[in-house]
Amino acid sequence: MSKSRALRQIRDGGFTLLEVMVAIFVLTVGVVSVAALAGTMMTTGNRSKYLSLEASLASEKLEELNRWPANAPPVCVPTGNASVGSLSSDVLQTTQCPNSPVDGSAGASDSIAYDDDVSINYGATGNTDCPSSTGACFSETVANQSGGTTQYTTTYHSPDGQVSFSSSTTAPINMTFHRRWIIEADTPVTGVRRVTVLVTLNATNVQPNNAQFQMSMVRP
Repeated sequence: MSKSRALRQIRDGGFTLLEVMVAIFVLTVGVVSVAALAGTMMTTGNRSKYLSLEASLASEKLEELNRWPANAPPVCVPTGNASVGSLSSDVLQTTQCPNSPVDGSAGASDSIAYDDDVSINYGATGNTDCPSSTGACFSETVANQSGGTTQYTTTYHSPDGQVSFSSSTTAPINMTFHRRWIIEADTPVTGVRRVTVLVTLNATNVQPNNAQFQMSMVRP
């Protein structure tokens, strides 16, 4: 039997151990790569969801502050101050608005917290807290200071448009976002004020943690 014929018979008889090992190695590398890609896509998608919520919460707070009259304590800047609130620390203070330019009467005064915490949650169908007993709901819990006590107000939104509210002094399991805002007088020009909101992500299951989003508006 010739040497070439013998080699052909061995080759036709099946795979060698080396060929099997190489095939297993290539398959393993492929499976690991696909698993790593899937994990990366899930992580990126989850992070994108939270970053999108940060932008929504910043816009929501700006809209809320924009609804207050110009001489209301939540948005006024006390006489002699260039700004009120802070983006670097939590501020809780009694804010005295400037005197009325019409009759000189004293401006309104109130205890104002220039920060809050927000928890986002999706309730399951049939959740007794949801306005509709036949569907799931989206809830937003906002924590702020009221009379020296932290108050947690939760708004429940059902897909059918129903909305309900509840208040408690007990914190939810996880406050996902922290918001701070600052109001600057005569900025960027005299006669207007700039309101800036900074939202920080506190979810430990999302990396990078402490991701921030900042948004500003100018109002009278």
